[in-house]
Amino acid sequence: MLAIILKRLLLSVPTLAGIVVVTFALTRLLPGDPAAYFAGNAASVEAVEQIRAKLGLNQPLATQFVRYVKELATGDWGQSLNTGQPVAVEIATRLPASLELTLVALVLSLSVSIPLGVLAATRPGSWVDQLCRLVTTAGVSLPVFFTGLLLSFVFYFLLGWAPSPLGRIDPYVSAPATVTGFYLIDSLLAGSGEAFWSSLRQLILPAITLALFVMAPVARMTRASMLGVLSADFVRTARAMGLSRARVLYGYAFRNAFLPVLTTIGMVFSFMLGANVLVEKVFAWPGIGSFAIESLVASDYAPVQGFVLTMAILYVALNLVIDLLYLAIDPRVSVAG
Repeated sequence: MLAIILKRLLLSVPTLAGIVVVTFALTRLLPGDPAAYFAGNAASVEAVEQIRAKLGLNQPLATQFVRYVKELATGDWGQSLNTGQPVAVEIATRLPASLELTLVALVLSLSVSIPLGVLAATRPGSWVDQLCRLVTTAGVSLPVFFTGLLLSFVFYFLLGWAPSPLGRIDPYVSAPATVTGFYLIDSLLAGSGEAFWSSLRQLILPAITLALFVMAPVARMTRASMLGVLSADFVRTARAMGLSRARVLYGYAFRNAFLPVLTTIGMVFSFMLGANVLVEKVFAWPGIGSFAIESLVASDYAPVQGFVLTMAILYVALNLVIDLLYLAIDPRVSVAG
């Protein structure tokens, strides 16, 4: 197990190095000049050049890249020109908000899509199967930002059931002391029911928006995988031996059908990290996605590079977890390649 982890980590080094190079190059190729942006429209050419020289943007790209890699190797991810704070501090502060939203949405999505896919596979042609088809069609058809705006309009503006889509907690409620960065957990640790309820209410609509976005591929893969396994010889043999329907369905069929579903879950989790950007902007969620968008508009290179590198590290860690889960579910599966 340890050998597999070390091998995966070593294989991820060239990937992360390539991402660092590509991200650095793309940020410099994008239109926009951070020096001109922060100098303002009324600034003279000399003032803009002074800011550019202070930021090191007047140096050759090769020199800028070498300096960036040296700083990155020492743990210095640069400084945000927007906030004036180190990028590593900003990401560490905002990352728990994005992860809390993503994980809650993932749990919500899986709790609906997997049972729905299993029921649709065991009852083909029924109303459950038609509902599964409807969910998968709607999930891939509705843009995530449209779903978020629609839910906010209906449940906040029309019905008044949801709180205003502005942040992680009600402005009149004190945020819990930071322990994990997850408001739901920190409020429970602090024993504050008011903070827990307020943060949960703020989380519901963005989590549902993100969950609907990834519910379709998981439900569709679960249904297709279960249909293939239910027609296998070992399932017919288990039924012929007189085993209970629940034992056959969940002890044999679902366990063998879960591996491709697990692969899909890993894929949709990476999609959710990208879709987070739009959801956070719609609901004013203070995560790293909204931070990256604000920095991109201002041509603030360091936060954008830090955001992409963080997403790459999370994706590598996710792939490692998926590989280990493969071994836990079916030890016959080899992930050494």
